[in-house]
Amino acid sequence: MSRAFLTDTTFRDGQQSLLATRLKTKDLLSLCKDMNQVGFYSMEIWGGATFDTCLRYLNEDPWERLRKLKKELPDTKTSMLVRGQSLVGYKHFPDDIVEEFITYAHKNGIDIFRIFDVLDDLRNLEVPIKAAKKVGARVQGQILYTKSPVHNTENYVKQALKMEKMGVDDIVFEDMAGLMTPYDVENLFSQLKKAIKVPLHLHCHCTSGMALLCYLKAIELGVTSVDTAMAPLSMGTSQPATETMVAALKGSNYDTQLDIKRLNKITKKLYKILENYNPVPSRFLRVDVDVLEYQIPGGMLSNLYAQLDQYGQSSKFQEVLEEVPRVRAELGYPPLATPASQFVGAQAAINVLTGERYKMIPIEVKNYVKGLYGKSPSEIDPMVRQKAVGDEETINCRPADLLSPKWDELVSKLDKNIIYQDEDYLSYALFPKVAEKFLRNRKI
Repeated sequence: MSRAFLTDTTFRDGQQSLLATRLKTKDLLSLCKDMNQVGFYSMEIWGGATFDTCLRYLNEDPWERLRKLKKELPDTKTSMLVRGQSLVGYKHFPDDIVEEFITYAHKNGIDIFRIFDVLDDLRNLEVPIKAAKKVGARVQGQILYTKSPVHNTENYVKQALKMEKMGVDDIVFEDMAGLMTPYDVENLFSQLKKAIKVPLHLHCHCTSGMALLCYLKAIELGVTSVDTAMAPLSMGTSQPATETMVAALKGSNYDTQLDIKRLNKITKKLYKILENYNPVPSRFLRVDVDVLEYQIPGGMLSNLYAQLDQYGQSSKFQEVLEEVPRVRAELGYPPLATPASQFVGAQAAINVLTGERYKMIPIEVKNYVKGLYGKSPSEIDPMVRQKAVGDEETINCRPADLLSPKWDELVSKLDKNIIYQDEDYLSYALFPKVAEKFLRNRKI
C-alpha cells in the first residue's frame, strides 16, 4: 500500500481563492474540533493574504487567530505560506524582520513553513529557510509552475536540486493558474523522482478543470501529498475537493484512509457558515479555458475585471486579457503569482486604457525592472527597460542586501501605548498604516 496524503487548504487558500479571505476566526474555530480528527497530512491555516485581511477588513489580530487555531488543532500539523523575503506582504523586508517573523510564527503555532519566491529566485529564500530550520520547523520549498520559453522540465529539475541542497524537507510544485495537464505531471514528476530524494508535493488550482486528473497522475507517480479544500470552498479557482479525492482513492492502493462521513459532517457545517457570507461569484467556480491561453490565475482574472468595472471599462476586459501575455513576455516571463500578477495586470490594463503601451509605468514595474524583486526568469525587453528606468543602474545582488535592519528601530520608536505583544511590532513592520489603525482601535 502507498497511502496518499492530503494537505487541507480550506482555512487559507480555499477561502482566499473563492471568498477573498473573509472567513472570520470564530467560524474557522467552529470547524476545528472535527477537522483535527480527520487525519490530514497537515492543514494550511495561515499566511498568504490571511494576515493582511485580518487587519485590513476583519478587524482581527492575525497572531491571535493563529494561537486560537493551533490550540484547537492539537493533533494536526499546521502550515503557512511564506512569500520568501516578502513574508506575507508585497515587498522585500530586511533579514532581521524575516527572522523575527519566522520565529514568532513558529512560537505561535506554525509547524510547517511553505516558502516560495515569486520569481523562483532562490537567493530570496535563503534567509527564511535558515530561520525556519533554526526554530526546528519543517520547511517546504515551493516552486511556481508556469509555461514559457524559459520554463521547462529540465530547468525545473535543476531548480529542485538547488532547493534540496538548501536543506528543505519537502519540495512543492504550485500550479497557481491550473495550466498543468496530466501528461505535464507525468513528464515532470517522473524526472523529479529520479533526481530528488526529499518528498514531493503538488498544489493545483481547478481553473482549467484538469487538477483532479493531475492529482491522480501525481499520486500514481509517488507524490507524497496533494492539496485539497473542503467541498464548499473547492474547485473553480480553488483546489480540488477533499471529499472527492478521498472517495476517488478509496479501496485503491492509494486509499487516504480518511473518514468520508466525518468529512461530510464538516462540509454541511461549512455550507451553513457560508450562508452568512456573500455567495461565491459564479465566475470563480466555472471552468475557464481562457487560462490555458492567457495563463492568468483565477484571482488575477477577478481582480482585473473588478478594477476595470470600477472605472466603467469592463468592455476592455478581453483586450486586457490579450495584453497580459505580451507584457509578461516583455518583462522576462515572471510567474503570475503575488505580487507579479498584480503589477503585470496593472501594466496591461494601463497599456490598453491609455491607448499607448508603457506610456505610464507603475512604480512596482519600475522596481521589478531595477531588480528589487530579484532576477527575472529571462531578459527584460530593452525597450521596456529603457522606458521604465532609463539609464538608471539596476541591481544584481540579492535585493535584501540593500535593506538595513529594522527590528531594534521599531522596538525603540513605536508608541508603547498601542503595543501589547512583541508580535505587534511585526504587524506594524509589514503593514504600517493598516496595522497602526488596528492597534490604536482594538479592544483588549
